[in-house]
Amino acid sequence: MGRLIGFLFVVILVVIGLSFAVLNSQTVSLNYYFGQHDIPLSMIVVLALAAGALAAVVVSAGMILRQKAQIAQLRRRLRHAERAAEQMQVLPVDD
Repeated sequence: MGRLIGFLFVVILVVIGLSFAVLNSQTVSLNYYFGQHDIPLSMIVVLALAAGALAAVVVSAGMILRQKAQIAQLRRRLRHAERAAEQMQVLPVDD
């Protein structure tokens, strides 16, 4: 069921993207430092969206790696604490 919903979501996004490209097909002059190109407006918007998504991935990658390192450290501490607790249960109590 989840795969069907995901497939329908992708189909809807493709249809919206195609209609967006058709409605924004006029060309725009893109000026940059080394030259100029005439590119369709929809392509410029898609490239800007892709650049933003790439920037978000790069920024979030640092946070994700830091969290994974913290999780590994906490798991090691948990293992050590569990071993210490097991050793305390094994030791006899002298009264």
